[in-house]
Amino acid sequence: MRGSPGNLARRVEPDAIYNNQMVTRLINGIMRDGKKSVAQHQIYSAFNLIKKDHDDALVVFQEAVKNISPQMEVRSRRIGGAAYQVPVPVRGNRKTSLVLRWLISEARKRSSKEYPTFAQKLAAELLDASKNEGGAVKKKEATHKMAESNRAFSHFRW
Repeated sequence: MRGSPGNLARRVEPDAIYNNQMVTRLINGIMRDGKKSVAQHQIYSAFNLIKKDHDDALVVFQEAVKNISPQMEVRSRRIGGAAYQVPVPVRGNRKTSLVLRWLISEARKRSSKEYPTFAQKLAAELLDASKNEGGAVKKKEATHKMAESNRAFSHFRW
């Protein structure tokens, strides 16, 4: 067993080029049908596209992750036959999971006419997110707005 029975989180090895665990998690999130080398190629191509305009792609990636990270979310809680949306803080590993999921889904939604390859879509989404724009940042803001509007139910937090 890798860790203690209470800790079920898998340890992710850092990627080969940037030596960063978040990049590896992004690669794993993009990977389809177990084709990791294809996912790596797409990520590194996106990072190379970012490098053309900016000095360090990893800094842009980390800034984007910071801007997308949600602080609060709502969870459903049933009390007396009614379901309430209760705002709760987002903790560590879930926060990074949400960031990467939103980043990938918003990159995939981008127009194929404007950005023909996935690497271009991902690079554009990362650049937008690092400037506090783009679909993933909008998703975070919508989550925060939902938590703010349901603040009256925060006393139901468990």
